[in-house]
Parts: sequence; structure tokens; C-alpha cells
Amino acid sequence: MKTLRETACGETVKVKKLSGDGPVRRRIMDMGITKGVDVFVRKVAPLGDPVEVTVRGYELSIRKADAGMIEVD
Repeated sequence: MKTLRETACGETVKVKKLSGDGPVRRRIMDMGITKGVDVFVRKVAPLGDPVEVTVRGYELSIRKADAGMIEVD
């Protein structure tokens, strides 16, 4: 199982599954990160938090903890 948190900079992956519960999962889905969508990892901050990704044509920064809840292929 690989998560978005472990994805290298410059890599494009497909979302396989969202873990987490209730409001956190809902917030991730509201940002456009849903099952089957492609996510491109643009940048990772020097200390690893946050991670900047491109989803559905727009740029998004997500926390490392949230990225760890997103399983990818």
C-alpha cells in the first residue's frame, strides 16, 4: 500500500482509496481528491509539510497527515 505522502516529487499517481473518518474524509473529497482521479505531486516543502499537488487542473496544498490517508497506485 502506497500513500500520497510517500509519492516522489514529479510523479503522477491515481487515487485508489481514501481512509480516514467523517469530516476529514469529507474535506479531502471536497477538495476534488476522489477515487480514480490522477494526482501530480508538484512540490514538497523542505520539511515535508505541506505537499503541493495538481488535481483536476488546479494546484492544491495538503498536509502530510492528510496525504497519508490517500492510498494511490
